[in-house]
Amino acid sequence: MEHRRVARAVRLAVIGGIGSIGGMAATFIFLFARRGALRWGATNQEAGESLPGDDLIAHANITATRAITICATANHVWPWIAQLGQGRGGLYSYDALENIIGCDIHSAHRIVPEWQNIGVGDEVRLHPNVALLVAALEPGRWLVIRGGVPVGDTPPPFDFTWAFVLHDQPDETIRLLVREHYAYTQWWAPFLIEPIAAISFVMSQKMLRGIRDRAERAAAREAILATLAMRPPDSRSRMQS
Repeated sequence: MEHRRVARAVRLAVIGGIGSIGGMAATFIFLFARRGALRWGATNQEAGESLPGDDLIAHANITATRAITICATANHVWPWIAQLGQGRGGLYSYDALENIIGCDIHSAHRIVPEWQNIGVGDEVRLHPNVALLVAALEPGRWLVIRGGVPVGDTPPPFDFTWAFVLHDQPDETIRLLVREHYAYTQWWAPFLIEPIAAISFVMSQKMLRGIRDRAERAAAREAILATLAMRPPDSRSRMQS
């Protein structure tokens, strides 16, 4: 009886996830281009290097490392990471697709000061009823979130960490690395996690671009204001007129 209940829950979760956000296409792409999907945007060095949070799961069944270059400083990028989560800054991805399954996510386009104070043990929600916990962080540099998603009344069949890491580059840009670790705790976990990992690929690359675009716009606005502040008062008056 328990076996059938678990199997049914897995089928419903997989079918629901696939049907709700186009996961069938995502799964097809993921399975036939798996290595590239797990390392989207990341160099060989980045995919192989140790990152914060790696020590929390000793033997991961799936590891994904994705990355993007951002033409801004860490001070422009970190605030968007600090306010991640449902009911906060959102996930900067495909809100409409996430909301089909009731996530109620609305990605912010501004920094909200009251969402910036994040600490170990705080919740980062993916859904009103699903929360991961902050496992470790160094403000301004990296954030590691940990947890799992239950399947109905069944506890999560996997352990999961999600790390966001900022690396300064010699050309004064930032590399944002996002690493996922999945460790199975149930024999049937792969039937659930493989489609989830495929969907995560689609959503993560959009999230990385979303953070990049927001941070670069903030940096550009700051540069314009700094330039205007350096102009003589009469010059600024002529521009405003």
